[in-house]
Amino acid sequence: MQASSLLHSPAAERNREPILQVLQRVLPGAGGTALEIAAGSGQHAAHFARALPNWQWLPSDGDARVLPSIAAWCDGLSNVLPPLHVDVAAPQWDGVPPALDALYCANMVHISPWACCEGLMRGAARHLKAGAPLVLYGPFIQDSVPTAPSNLAFDADLRARDPAWGLRRLADVADLAREAGLRFQESVALPANNLLLVFLRAGG
Repeated sequence: MQASSLLHSPAAERNREPILQVLQRVLPGAGGTALEIAAGSGQHAAHFARALPNWQWLPSDGDARVLPSIAAWCDGLSNVLPPLHVDVAAPQWDGVPPALDALYCANMVHISPWACCEGLMRGAARHLKAGAPLVLYGPFIQDSVPTAPSNLAFDADLRARDPAWGLRRLADVADLAREAGLRFQESVALPANNLLLVFLRAGG
């Protein structure tokens, strides 16, 4: 591991195990190739690849500057492919296999314009095999559930930094997924008022 390239996210360190427990349940047991969008530091990619040896992990990020960190975290893991620079809002994702068995994305849709969420859903529908899951992690606003004060403060801070950012309504995300050809499967409550959403590509 090349220490000089490493980025470190305390949040990724804290949430990786609760997320993994759900991934172990919802990802197909036979394994396959999983694309990670917005892989950030690379900590999730490394942790999940170690724990899911029958899965080939393909990490990517829209910021090319973090790719060396992803590569450093995943150094020595034979089931991790070289990280890709992927603009999630682009009409094509260069270098991404045409048929994926899973797609995972954490903490992106609230720290990016809505167009990125739109691009994520279109790309998932384009690349996932029929019945394959899109797994989405982060804080969301639920119409029937009071929003935690910490999430309200986080939302206000995000919108102050960029008016195009902010926590998304789960209903809006689910509507967008359905329009793209993805079926909402379940929502799992995780620590720190976050959710893990599972969508399935139509046709499975």
